[in-house]
Amino acid sequence: MFTGIVEERGQIVAVEPLPDAARLTVAGPLVTSDAKHGDSIAVNGVCLTVVDVSGGAFTVDVVHETLLRSSLAKAHEGDQVNLERAMALGDRLGGHIVQGHVDGTGVFVSRAEDGLTTFELPADLAKYVVEKGSIAIDGVSLTVASVAGDRFSVALIPTTLSLTTLGLRQPGDVVNLEVDVLAKYVERLAVPHIATATAAGQGHNGR
Repeated sequence: MFTGIVEERGQIVAVEPLPDAARLTVAGPLVTSDAKHGDSIAVNGVCLTVVDVSGGAFTVDVVHETLLRSSLAKAHEGDQVNLERAMALGDRLGGHIVQGHVDGTGVFVSRAEDGLTTFELPADLAKYVVEKGSIAIDGVSLTVASVAGDRFSVALIPTTLSLTTLGLRQPGDVVNLEVDVLAKYVERLAVPHIATATAAGQGHNGR
């Protein structure tokens, strides 16, 4: 479990292709200060398990499913990434509940001088994004400022721009998206009841 409050901006120092997977080595002196084998660290919003720690860097294996759903499939040596350790019990929840389970990718569209930044996302994820709701972009917890069709905007403050990779993004860049998990649970619970109500209504109209 994470909060979406990025602790540091690290750098990918090695990418090793594996059968249906990839092994990444990421430099991050802060997140490795107490990291050990088996710990969870979010890399651009993707929860990954630490395989090894050495010299201020950690190694993780990225499975095929994660490569399909996230931007890590295009990770290269030298790329900068957002890093966050899993939250500890009793920590303040400064952002929102972030699982590190990326739902899909979006595309950076534009950023205005006032920091209002627009992204495009797939239609199957757009339904979960609402104005003033929460969303994680490359692991950064943000509040949705506005929604219009398959696009949404967030307001990025100077601190977020300078301390995370979002300040480096250019139009066309791919970002990882994790929508609010609460929205998905509500949908899952509501769908059967909506279907029942719809069927009952149709039956009533047919009589």
